[in-house]
Amino acid sequence: MKTQTKIMLTMLTLGASALIASAQNDDNGAPPDGPRHGGHRPPPLPLVAALDANHDGVIDSNEIANASAELLTLDKNGDGILTTNEYLPPLPPHHNDVDAPDFKPPTPAIVKALDANGDGVIDADEIANASTALKTLDKNGDGQLTPDEFIGPRPHRDGPPDGDDHQAGPPPEQ
Repeated sequence: MKTQTKIMLTMLTLGASALIASAQNDDNGAPPDGPRHGGHRPPPLPLVAALDANHDGVIDSNEIANASAELLTLDKNGDGILTTNEYLPPLPPHHNDVDAPDFKPPTPAIVKALDANGDGVIDADEIANASTALKTLDKNGDGQLTPDEFIGPRPHRDGPPDGDDHQAGPPPEQ
């Protein structure tokens, strides 16, 4: 009986250890950069990777000051403007499948700030104004941008977004 108890305790301990290990983040407890799709974190934004020159996860005041030059490193075809295929990661392979739902990830705050006219292209004037645009994202005024400032609020999956006046329940009868 003692052997069975020891085996049972060992199995429970191993199971609990595996559960705890699988629940931990890859980045030592920091929140993920965004929602996970299919168990994988979406690729980082090339835009953020270019601006965060020292790759510490924060766009500091020096990186903000050099933003225009760093953005031009993303200009693959040298036309002086950035299109979505240059500043955003590629869409998942199933995105264009006929049977796949039409998934469009939310536009990060950094893209909204840089693309002032919202046309999906970061043109030469917007690139030249990048430092000023990025400073508008600095909500706490510390001179640097953290992921919560440059990505923006993350969507919640447990109910309607804040400010939604719709009540839960079945639709009203017609």
